[in-house]
Amino acid sequence: MKSTERFSDRVADYVRYRPGYPTAMLDWLRREQGVTPAWKVADVGAGTGISCKLFLDAGHAVTAVEPNAAMREAALAWLGDRSGFNAIAGTSDATTLPDACVDLVTVAQAFHWFDPASTRREFARILRPGGLAAIFWNSRRLTGTPFLEGYEALLQRHGTDYTSVAERYADDDRMRAWFGSGWRGTARFEHKQLLDFDALRGRLMSSSYAPKEGHPQHAPMIAALRELFERCQRDGRVSFDYDTRIIVGTLD
Repeated sequence: MKSTERFSDRVADYVRYRPGYPTAMLDWLRREQGVTPAWKVADVGAGTGISCKLFLDAGHAVTAVEPNAAMREAALAWLGDRSGFNAIAGTSDATTLPDACVDLVTVAQAFHWFDPASTRREFARILRPGGLAAIFWNSRRLTGTPFLEGYEALLQRHGTDYTSVAERYADDDRMRAWFGSGWRGTARFEHKQLLDFDALRGRLMSSSYAPKEGHPQHAPMIAALRELFERCQRDGRVSFDYDTRIIVGTLD
């Protein structure tokens, strides 16, 4: 399946159940990297607008660049009436934006789907001189609690192409090479969702490797999820834990 089409039939679950990003990350961008509310943002691979909302709420003008029509339409339905928001069809290496038109290019979760070389050229083109690129993602913790370890085992057992697409985020060496001399810094933040069973099911079904209803693995997967939830829940919820990682630099 093409990366630009993987989530077309999962938009509703994606909008409702995917996590946002910690405001502490935005505080770090401002304190450590000099980002201000006046900076214009291009959010590339914006999906349904989850990462856009973080910057809109902080006063930025944001252009969402997203090739998947269903996800882009969901972003417009959710954020289209917000001042300073715009959504356009485009890809990481062909955003359709003018030269030097933004101060900050952001990528949340989607960077591992991009071609690194052509994406770097395009980001350098649309950034004003001295502007920043910020690559960030929520990385689900795989160990540390019985729930986290059970959830990972469930995906290994029932996911369709889980092992080939999951958690393929770049390591420090590859990101340093991508930024080159423009590397400016990295930070990590704790983040979590507290989910009841319906929300946990929606979070699972927002993943492109979770078999949908009608697939022979769907019913066994949901049964295993129910058993895991009942075993691990406290006061009717489980903690879905992440590390939010951000890497920032210039591309001059």
